[in-house]
Amino acid sequence: MLTNQTVFITGGTGSFGNTFVPMTLAKYNPKKIIIFSRDEMKQWDMAKKFVGDDRVRFFIGDVRDKERLYRALDGVDYVVHAAATKIVPTAEYNPFECVKTNINGAMNLIDACIDKGVKGVVALSTDKASSPINLYGATKLVSDKMFVAGNSYSGEHGTKFSVVRYGNVMGSRGSVIPFFMSIKDTGVLPITDDRMTRFMISLEDAVDLVWHAFDDMVGGEIYVKKIPSMKMTDLARVVAPEAKQEIIGIRPGEKLHEQMISAEDAYYTYEYPEHFKILPTIHGWATCAKRIKDGKKVPEGFVYASDNNTEWMKDEELQAWLELSKGEIGNI
Repeated sequence: MLTNQTVFITGGTGSFGNTFVPMTLAKYNPKKIIIFSRDEMKQWDMAKKFVGDDRVRFFIGDVRDKERLYRALDGVDYVVHAAATKIVPTAEYNPFECVKTNINGAMNLIDACIDKGVKGVVALSTDKASSPINLYGATKLVSDKMFVAGNSYSGEHGTKFSVVRYGNVMGSRGSVIPFFMSIKDTGVLPITDDRMTRFMISLEDAVDLVWHAFDDMVGGEIYVKKIPSMKMTDLARVVAPEAKQEIIGIRPGEKLHEQMISAEDAYYTYEYPEHFKILPTIHGWATCAKRIKDGKKVPEGFVYASDNNTEWMKDEELQAWLELSKGEIGNI
């Protein structure tokens, strides 16, 4: 799919982009990967990893700037949309800025991709877009809806849009594992609630889900990868066995458990060996055989959440991942 193609990634200097770019270069040998982001220093640091590789290009720009997107998307075949304002408390206290990036930015990208004849777009979503209780989740739900509906707007242009949804990315900047590791020597780890659970996904698995979406999508699907859950108290114990756990209370906009498929979504959700697929409700696409393929309809009332998951990460699995990822955690 991506072999000898020009690939464009918004927010490409983030944790996902730093993993997606080298993995995609190695597997598909694209003609070009364009990293589009607004932080020149992050671009400078990332560029050092690809010195001498003329397949990797960098564009300074912001998804809020529609004209810049139009210029940057010249000749692009496929787009990954990773740019977002995503820290939950930050979004709660800066709602206008979150809306400008996550909603207005998504709208700008959809329009630009259609007008520029991009073949396919995969947008990164979040568990927080399912039954959202915080502003970040609400903006990503709106964004998801716009990318799904973008397939109606593309018309004869033929641009296809789909979404991938996953939970806590292990080891990414700003996530819980690097935070716990940075303070474990204090002997105290803050736990917001001792019942809290989270889905656990590696960056490599997140990239694999995006690749699968490009290969499989007809347009409008939301892909949800099957991944294990873990209690935050167990995660803290594995990271710092000797540390005391201090309950501090749930932060503004924070959920007790992550949810990726709601009971309302279940009416339009199909199961596959390694993932679920939520089909769009518009235009009868939820019953489209080309989208369903070999999927099996989930039961009525089905909910995919981190507390009712059938798969749980064992202590030794997390410990093995920590050993393998030593030196990389929190750096990308």
